Amino acid sequence: MVDDWGWVRTVIGIADVFVFVYFVALNSSYLGLLLLAAAEFHRYLRRVPFNGLEDLFRSPLTMPVSVLMPAHNEGAGIVPAVQAMMALRYPRFEIVVIDDGSTDDTFDRLEREFDLVAVPRVVPGEVPFRGAVISVHVARANPDSLIVVRKVNGGKADALNVGINLSRHPLVCMADADSVLDPEALLSVTKPFADDPLETAAVGGVVRIANGCAVVGGRVVDVRMPRQWLVRMQIVEYLRAFLMGRTGWSRLGGLVVISGAFGMFRRDLLAEVGGMAHDTIGEDAELVVRLHHHLRERGRPYRVTFVAEPVSWSEAPVSLRVLGRQRSRWHRGLAEIVRIHRGMLLRPRYGRIGMVALPYYVLFELLAPFVELSALILLPAGLLVDVIDLGFAWRFALAAYGYGMLVSMSALLLEEVSFHRYPRWGDLGRGFLAAIFENVGYRQVLAYFQARGAWQAWRNKKQVWGAMPRQGFDTVRPL
Repeated sequence: MVDDWGWVRTVIGIADVFVFVYFVALNSSYLGLLLLAAAEFHRYLRRVPFNGLEDLFRSPLTMPVSVLMPAHNEGAGIVPAVQAMMALRYPRFEIVVIDDGSTDDTFDRLEREFDLVAVPRVVPGEVPFRGAVISVHVARANPDSLIVVRKVNGGKADALNVGINLSRHPLVCMADADSVLDPEALLSVTKPFADDPLETAAVGGVVRIANGCAVVGGRVVDVRMPRQWLVRMQIVEYLRAFLMGRTGWSRLGGLVVISGAFGMFRRDLLAEVGGMAHDTIGEDAELVVRLHHHLRERGRPYRVTFVAEPVSWSEAPVSLRVLGRQRSRWHRGLAEIVRIHRGMLLRPRYGRIGMVALPYYVLFELLAPFVELSALILLPAGLLVDVIDLGFAWRFALAAYGYGMLVSMSALLLEEVSFHRYPRWGDLGRGFLAAIFENVGYRQVLAYFQARGAWQAWRNKKQVWGAMPRQGFDTVRPL
């Protein structure tokens, strides 16, 4: 008798083997980036005693910086965030806060705290923007240090474009309004520009999670693991994917993502490429890819690098619903970037970006959640139709999840050995437990959110940013 379902078993068996190989390759790529990051951290730590930050701080030739802070309904944390920015250790910089049509008390808090006064100032149109500027204000005591712009809501990209137009300095640092920077963050992230001012185009810095930490006077004074397991797993994810991954790509010369929460760019290049794009929800990463695209096409030498130590602290989502919106938005942004710049894929003229970095992001970032969700169906189906045995299932689990746990714990250990941000053994232990739990449940739920975001991009569904409620840093307390 002919087995009518033989072809189904064959397809499921082949698919299970494919997913097994995919997970091995994915986790091996993470491990490879981690090893590259380890080499970079070793090199960085050897240079720390001779990094010349003190000379950079005292030199009259240090390039001044314009710090842009787009804000929309950030009343809970806007004042301590601006206070922290104003207290940064840097010789000359200005802060430009762009109030993008807030409906809460964001502007009122700024006005009371910094005694803002309105000034007549024309906003140049060097970089296009959509939302009309309502008014421009400066701090009465420090008119050259703090500028607050009120504008009609147009989105984060539009707010940043207004900030670029108003910025007066050759370097532009983009930072989220819910972020707190370490005191020497600007000095550290400016160092590559000082070392190579002609070719350095952009520099990214580390973003860490502030939930659970004690913040006093706009400074993180006590680093602790937060109470919520959901946030703890995000911390481990940030270390593996953002700190280690981006450091590894930077060492390979293939960095294509600089977080909008903390990145620095040459202002002339921002103006040259037209500022932030309005037609994508992942405007920060799209800007970096567009810089690569623009400079590669013109054959101009340049560098986009990542510095592991300057730290921006930001609040992470504390609810699964808000986290889901965030990750759907991020993955939708990735899908849009790939669509916009698909002409760079596998094109030798774009070097490592076109031949290695972007194909990697398509294969192991954009498609990963779909493979992850497929595995949840294919593995039980393979067992059910007797295509695979329990031995293969165990090997599959070890390759997909056990290997992932090993990579996450290795990332946490490498971070602890290199920078020792968590001084308490208890916090480190909770981090290792989070590295285990992250692979069981958390990863699969994130895969659903990410797949949803990519699907929305492919269907050209209307972009919705979505609100993220903030605790505000003044309410954050240690365990």
